[in-house]
Amino acid sequence: MSRISETEWIWRDGEFIPWADAHVHVLSHSMQFGSSAFEGIRCYHTPRGPAIFRLKEHLTRLINSVKIYRMELPYSLEQLTAACCELVVRNKLESCYLRPMVLRGYGAAGMVPFDSPIEVYLPCWPWGAYLGDDALESGVDACVSTWHRFAPNTIPSLAKVAGNYLGGQLIKMEALANGFAEGIALSPSGTVSEGSGQNVFLVLDGTLITTPLDGTLLGGITRASIIALAQREGLTVREQIVPREMLYIADEVFFTGTAAELTPVRSVDRIKVGAGTVGPTTKHLQKAFLDIANGRADDTFGWLTPVR
Repeated sequence: MSRISETEWIWRDGEFIPWADAHVHVLSHSMQFGSSAFEGIRCYHTPRGPAIFRLKEHLTRLINSVKIYRMELPYSLEQLTAACCELVVRNKLESCYLRPMVLRGYGAAGMVPFDSPIEVYLPCWPWGAYLGDDALESGVDACVSTWHRFAPNTIPSLAKVAGNYLGGQLIKMEALANGFAEGIALSPSGTVSEGSGQNVFLVLDGTLITTPLDGTLLGGITRASIIALAQREGLTVREQIVPREMLYIADEVFFTGTAAELTPVRSVDRIKVGAGTVGPTTKHLQKAFLDIANGRADDTFGWLTPVR
């Protein structure tokens, strides 16, 4: 498991403060009730310098998340974009992980949050491969979790908020306790939803398949990127309901996410996926994705924001 590597500066409400000074009161609303929105964004080391992957899309999703939860964000997309870029420069990082956070602070005593001020933080730190250094190359072993994702119209799945990840923690911890690297959660109806913090893709008979945005999973930025790449490469892409057993008979399975990037799955519930190795479509899409992210291929989609 990875630990946070401290950096020098954190942006807080328009100013840069030392890492150790970024405090939140124990009775802040977000600490009590989980009422904070956040994003996870990667900055890659490219030949032209550090560049943040799909910064606009991530910050737009953050803005949408706080809107869903009736939080008034006091900063514009342009202000947050500039702050993220300056943060990377000030911390002298060539590559890193950024986690913009919008919190409800200290004030409200109960569940109704309106007496708590809105606080915005932008930290960043170095972070390598989420599922281990070997995961991208060799794949991981996954299981179907006994924990299901929440039903539509209970908790908004398209909002990336802290409370949504309580279920993800249970999925992940159960998987690790049982000897797997990652868990795959089912929806309340028993079909495939998503991983603990990643979207799920399958390749079956030459078609790339992923689960639809059905109110049980987050619409991932990396998910959208892989769909766009696959369509550019001429692959047939289908968003459809995925029965659990399709994971066992798929030719290939992989996870996508900012932290996980594109991580192959070599087995599910100890049943080999395909030949039990990284499949050709997975490998091709992974290379195309990472080549753009790392500046090794032309960024024809306009996904990279140079920090300088």
